[in-house]
Amino acid sequence: MLEEHAKLMTFFSQAGEVIGRKKLQKMIYILKKLNVPFGEKFTFHVYGPYSEELSLRMEELTNLGLIEELKEDKGHYYHYRYSLSDEGTRFLKLSMINLPDLTDVTGDLNQQSSRFLELLSTLLYFDHLSGEELKQKVMSVKPKQKYTNEEFEKAIHYMSQLKNYVVQ
Repeated sequence: MLEEHAKLMTFFSQAGEVIGRKKLQKMIYILKKLNVPFGEKFTFHVYGPYSEELSLRMEELTNLGLIEELKEDKGHYYHYRYSLSDEGTRFLKLSMINLPDLTDVTGDLNQQSSRFLELLSTLLYFDHLSGEELKQKVMSVKPKQKYTNEEFEKAIHYMSQLKNYVVQ
């Protein structure tokens, strides 16, 4: 019944603390694109791929005390920090969820900026396009971000490296 919840908790057990709701959304989307069996559905939203289901599951997990959410006041906005709670760790020990070890890829994704993950996840969302057509699509749906050629090159290179993590 809580299988999808347990998958998210397993993600946190491997990724550690994730700072930011946007970053969390992008990390889960990218992992899903690598064939990690997360069940959340994503649509394209203001900041790229977004899942209402993921937001609701995270709210449920924090309400149950399985995920810790720390809300930090940054003046004109709030920052959210998420991590697996002690209760969540105990729950996972009883869980039968068996996700692949994603520690390397989640750690690497977690070190990237939210801006970069937004670009990367948007590129992956439109991965049916290629080359200049892909770049033009991203620029048309995200004109305010003003991504540079260097950022595109870095993201496309990173995408090719992610293929090493594709779950079979």
